[in-house]
Amino acid sequence: MKTPKLGPKSLLFFALPLAALFHFSMAQAGEGNFGWIYTLDLQPKGKAEFEQRLQLNQGQATGTYQSWYSRTEIEYGVTDDFQLAGYLNAYKVTAKNNYLNPDVCGVTPCTAGAGVPQWVTSSGASSYSQTGLDGGSLEAIYRITDPITSPVGVGVYFEPTVGRNANALEYRLLLQSNFIDDRLILAANIVAEQEQLKSNGFLLQESQVDLLVGASYRFIPKLSAGLEARFHNDFYGYMWQSPTQNAIFVGPNVHYAEKDWWVTAAWRYQLPGGTCHNTGAGDCWGNRVWDGHTKNEFIVKVGFPLN
Repeated sequence: MKTPKLGPKSLLFFALPLAALFHFSMAQAGEGNFGWIYTLDLQPKGKAEFEQRLQLNQGQATGTYQSWYSRTEIEYGVTDDFQLAGYLNAYKVTAKNNYLNPDVCGVTPCTAGAGVPQWVTSSGASSYSQTGLDGGSLEAIYRITDPITSPVGVGVYFEPTVGRNANALEYRLLLQSNFIDDRLILAANIVAEQEQLKSNGFLLQESQVDLLVGASYRFIPKLSAGLEARFHNDFYGYMWQSPTQNAIFVGPNVHYAEKDWWVTAAWRYQLPGGTCHNTGAGDCWGNRVWDGHTKNEFIVKVGFPLN
């Protein structure tokens, strides 16, 4: 696997929001042990936290493809059990020989990564690169039961997104149980999403249902590690009318926390065995699901409080 590279302008673009936030004073930080799974560790009433995420999706059926996605977030505890957050989203896509001529489809893979427009194919261009802002998101989490005081913590999550590449409504049921004096965390998210994808001048109606499950264990003070998995299902239409794809992603996570900050890194690998159905059949090749998906997904998150 080739090592992904970012040019100086790209590094500056993604690093500036993080660097600027170090001017804020810091206090006790909350923690996010997982890469993609949300837990019920919310901000206390009146407290705020900054979180920076950077995700890399890499590897497709043909050519080279890298998609960087940055999310800069501020969380605020409205009450001890209700948290609001806002995101500023940005992206960078680079691809080479990724979108093949449709004339050779059926013999050679003909898939394109998310964010690669169709004109790249029609113009005969072999490479493509684009960086920009992708809009914003709002997030609301309500904790019904706390995993610290209940056998199972339960919460609900809602996130609308308005973006350059897609508009979406995302819903989650959050489940969490803590064991061994809270050193072991078991968590699951049941995710439903309705998407309006903006592709080549068209608005595509899609929806999905995901099951995210994971475990994180604190082996020594400040350091935790574990595993997480994604069972992914795509559908055509806003209301989950017709299945198009399903795939499984699995990988490790590691989390380190100091008193005033924390950092988490995780990797998910798409296992062979992904399948496509009906209108999504052209997005599968080599026993995996492509189009908006990749072989590898990496994420790094850092967080610290603002008051």
